[in-house]
Amino acid sequence: QLQNKILILTICAAGIGGTFQYGYNISIINAPTSYIQRFMNETWLERTGVPLESNTILLLWSFTVSTYPLGGLTGAIVAGPMAIMLGRKMSLLLNNVFVIIAAILSGFSRMAKSFEMIMLSRFFTGLNAGVSMNIQPMYLAESAPKKLRGAVALTSASFTALGLVLGQVIGLRELLGEENSWPLLLASNVVPALIQLMALPWFPESPRYLLIDRGDKESCISALQKLRGHCDLSAELEEMLAEQAATEGQRAKKPWELFQNPAVRWQLMSIIVLSSAMQLCGNDSMYFYAASVFQEAGIPQEKIPYVVIGTGSCELITSVTCNMIIDRAGRRPLLMGGYSFMAGWAIVFMVALSQQTQVSWMPYLSMVCIFAYILSFGIGPAGVTGVLPTEVFDQMSRPAAYMICGSLLWFNLFLVGTAFPFIVKSLAHFCYVPFFVVCIFTALYVGFFLPETKGKSFLEISEEFKKRNFKTQTHAFFYKGPEEIKSTML
Repeated sequence: QLQNKILILTICAAGIGGTFQYGYNISIINAPTSYIQRFMNETWLERTGVPLESNTILLLWSFTVSTYPLGGLTGAIVAGPMAIMLGRKMSLLLNNVFVIIAAILSGFSRMAKSFEMIMLSRFFTGLNAGVSMNIQPMYLAESAPKKLRGAVALTSASFTALGLVLGQVIGLRELLGEENSWPLLLASNVVPALIQLMALPWFPESPRYLLIDRGDKESCISALQKLRGHCDLSAELEEMLAEQAATEGQRAKKPWELFQNPAVRWQLMSIIVLSSAMQLCGNDSMYFYAASVFQEAGIPQEKIPYVVIGTGSCELITSVTCNMIIDRAGRRPLLMGGYSFMAGWAIVFMVALSQQTQVSWMPYLSMVCIFAYILSFGIGPAGVTGVLPTEVFDQMSRPAAYMICGSLLWFNLFLVGTAFPFIVKSLAHFCYVPFFVVCIFTALYVGFFLPETKGKSFLEISEEFKKRNFKTQTHAFFYKGPEEIKSTML
């Protein structure tokens, strides 16, 4: 059907310049690491006549890598105001400006003999990723029909995984992984940005944003007709009008106002726990171990990059699988199952690491653990976490909720990246104990406190959380004394 094609094309247009860039820019920096470090040293030698010490090169490289999450954190903070003032679609389009600036800086850095341009470029790519990680799931979930909302919003995770895999492929020696090609490799992120700039303007703005934020009913109906075709829109429009009535007279909330509002206490607690767990569960740290574990298993050094592509492909396969089952299985089973499996594989992985040199087949078990851990992460936590803020918050609170989520995600990414080498140094083979604790705690939290949102309207979900938030105050409504006294004339 035509309307399904329009929805699919909208998803692709939003994704290619959105969360795709997050995955792509994380992975393209790995291949040219040694080449960029050499370039830093040669540039410094040319400027001062003195080569850099190895510790200084490492420090400069650490700073270059850490500017990406710093940019992401900035992007997460500005994403909320952008989504409110410019709209979801226009924010995604303007966001490409940051990537174009980044591509120019990194592409000409060697010509300009400036490694500082690479650092600045990484900040702008982070800024782009921070904005798209917040706005893309919001835009897609608001544009999707209720029965497909989870699957459509979850495509954000699929595009992240696709970006990760394509970044690993483009970074191979046979493509742009050679020493002479690294500026071109870092600047290649401009291609998805240009594709989005050409494609996304043809698709509609979020109907909910048009009706509830802008009060433009005609544009909302027009957008719905483009997305759904000319089928009966009355039920969906009625639901949106009910949400508009519920938020009438309200303005868009600020992040700190959510912390002060008891009506969103459990929603806020849920997204804080799940957004933090997303980075603190140790999935990204598995990539830290991948190359050394594969080497121990006897895979030749030159073949390791091809096997590492397999780890990224695992995440892509599971996120696509999760996409197909989320609106059947529900959010809770996927989250609980994902974190429970990760906790189990963390124990097996630690045992395998401790016996790596004693038992001949242990490196193969470690390999299995890496793939299984990444698969478990992809089947639930990777995608479902990004869907929940859209579902559990109303239109006025949603941008602020995504600002909180995004800020936590990027801060924790920076925290794990900085702390993990020290965790490995102090805990050695038992370095996954903190991640194991996070996985267990999160699975228990979801089991006990997170209600299922599958197939429910935004108002129904709000009502369910309202019962939890005001459970302790229900008895207060039976006492009418003060109202009666106030109305007594003397």
